[in-house]
Amino acid sequence: MKTGRFILIAAAVVASAAGCSRPKPGEQPPAPPSAGRLFGVSYQTMNNPFFVDLNEGLRQVIEARGDRLITLDAQFNSLKQKNDLSDLILQNASGIFINPVNWEGIKGSLLQAKRKKTPCIVVDAPAKDVELVVCTVASDNLEAGRLACRALAEVKPNAKVVVLHLATNKACIDRVTGFKQELAKHPGMEILDIQEGRGTAEGGRPVMRDLLGRYPQTDAAFPINDPSALGAVSALESASKLDQVTVVTVDGSQEAIKAVMAGKILSTSAQFPKRIGRIAAEKMYQHLERKPVSKHIKVPVELITADNAEAFLKKE
Repeated sequence: MKTGRFILIAAAVVASAAGCSRPKPGEQPPAPPSAGRLFGVSYQTMNNPFFVDLNEGLRQVIEARGDRLITLDAQFNSLKQKNDLSDLILQNASGIFINPVNWEGIKGSLLQAKRKKTPCIVVDAPAKDVELVVCTVASDNLEAGRLACRALAEVKPNAKVVVLHLATNKACIDRVTGFKQELAKHPGMEILDIQEGRGTAEGGRPVMRDLLGRYPQTDAAFPINDPSALGAVSALESASKLDQVTVVTVDGSQEAIKAVMAGKILSTSAQFPKRIGRIAAEKMYQHLERKPVSKHIKVPVELITADNAEAFLKKE
């Protein structure tokens, strides 16, 4: 009897322990130790179709090799990203992919990874301390900004523009720089103001509303990505000014392409996130195999307008 009772108690303890180890909602369950090498990726946000697609590109390559990928969402919080990356490093990840919340503030995590000899590859948004990463795989963000301004100049050569920025993100800094470079070729165009739009629809909406109030002459807007552009469009619709203010943006998301087709957005400079993810994963494996890897890899961008938008709904 005692032996039977002991077995029952032991089984209950094991079941209880298993229950305690269940992942919280939204978290990935831990993979068994035999599931190959562990890789991790931290994104500034997963509330953006661009990063969902980029993650899919990474996962395709990594899982095809029998390895596993842990995906983490920093929720635009630098401290959360730091803690998430520290956890991955302490788990002895074979390699880490990083989309930095803050291109300068990520240095501490990169130094920690270097001490543990954990290779890091930056995706989409470059880090300032490039010597601490294996390589950076990103869109040609300067060109994305130039394309946006060029498209705007064709329809409004004297545009009065407001910019919805995300100044902690190097990709967005480059987009605005590219936009300004092209704008310098068009003396009739002018940037009225640059404000932080946080790179989200929720951030872009109130900022656009405020800019309309402060600059009634505004007739164009350059939000640095599709989510903030969609927020700006919402504000313009509420103010009954969508037919007066031309919006150009960057990303090439499906929702933005549909807005282009509906005439709500003039253009979006298309990125190819799955391609970025696949290239980044391939470069990580090349590095682990001690093969040379280029330090900077730029993925070309393409302009989407009403003329070619339908074709892009089928891409990637």
